[in-house]
Amino acid sequence: MSVLPGRRAVVTGAASGIGAATSRRFARDGASLALVDRNADGVARVADEIRSAGATAVPVPADLAKAADVDRAIEESVRGLGGIDILVNCAGVGQHPKPMEETDEAEFDLLFSVNVRSVFLMIRAALPHLAQSSEAVIVNIASNISIRPRPGYAAYTASKGAVASLTRSLALELAPRNIRVVALCPAASDTPMLVEFMGGQNTTESRAAIAEAIPMGRLVQPDEVAAVAAWAASEDARMVTGELISVDGGRGL
Repeated sequence: MSVLPGRRAVVTGAASGIGAATSRRFARDGASLALVDRNADGVARVADEIRSAGATAVPVPADLAKAADVDRAIEESVRGLGGIDILVNCAGVGQHPKPMEETDEAEFDLLFSVNVRSVFLMIRAALPHLAQSSEAVIVNIASNISIRPRPGYAAYTASKGAVASLTRSLALELAPRNIRVVALCPAASDTPMLVEFMGGQNTTESRAAIAEAIPMGRLVQPDEVAAVAAWAASEDARMVTGELISVDGGRGL
């Protein structure tokens, strides 16, 4: 049964990982989509895949760290979909594990530019259009690390903590306008970004070490996060706002 029939959704980071999985899931659940990513070829492939299954998908290449690109992306999304009901902020970058003193300013700035500033810019640009929807929802992808920090990822943790705080603050601010705001907090997920958290390695041993920290004993799959995103954006969650929803196999306990 479709849980998002007729809904118009903008998904960032849609070329791969959780963004691509969310785009596919939303399309299957009846939504029309604008897919935003700086990887033009990747986002075009995902859009083609969704269109071949009979759904609407508009690819929108954009660098979300740039305000002008964000404004253009929202304009193209509205033009392609006729409006926006749902915004899903999946775009993000990871961090190699390292001591705080080895994190330079350029890396810190990149993490905050993509993980935080792009979320702020996308929400700001989309708000006038979301305000015209009768069932508007913003879904941000934070991280389990914002709930249960661990050493070696101070800058990344700070960026995702900012997303979590922004989510809760905006939930209060936007509730009177009937716009819900939630954040999903996945543990280590089986996406291309995982290699960053493994220090650039991608071996059976490094993956097993990450998975062992999750009580359920395995990595989170992107489609598992996408399923929760679809529920959070649906009418079934109409009284859920300001929540940090863990998708972590018990990692946050």
